[in-house]
Amino acid sequence: EVQLVESGGGLVQAGGSLRLSCAASGSTFDDYVISWFRQAPGKEREGVSWISKSDGRTDYVGSVKGRFTISSDIYANMVTVYLQMNSLKHGDTAVYYCAAGEAARVEKIWKFVPSRYPYWGQGTQVTVSS
Repeated sequence: EVQLVESGGGLVQAGGSLRLSCAASGSTFDDYVISWFRQAPGKEREGVSWISKSDGRTDYVGSVKGRFTISSDIYANMVTVYLQMNSLKHGDTAVYYCAAGEAARVEKIWKFVPSRYPYWGQGTQVTVSS
């Protein structure tokens, strides 16, 4: 069982920055991935960024490359995953979720497929004013 708790959302003007945090504890996976997703009103949940716990590999959806950076800290049995979001745009407005999944099930084409992730946080709202 994995528990995920997000924090750091809020209201920011276009061009500004926010840093989201996802505190992950407990693990039933030898190697797992934590990803950030987002969901805007009326839209499907979208994968944003992905980081592997075992080797730190990262990936991003094209619309955030160069603006968002995912990173992680590991201490004891707790992992904190950060999403630094710079040059925010109105289109980045959404509820942001972190999710954890077994690495073998969320590689390659499955990286940003929500149904592959069994564990989800409660979400944090990011609102970018134009």
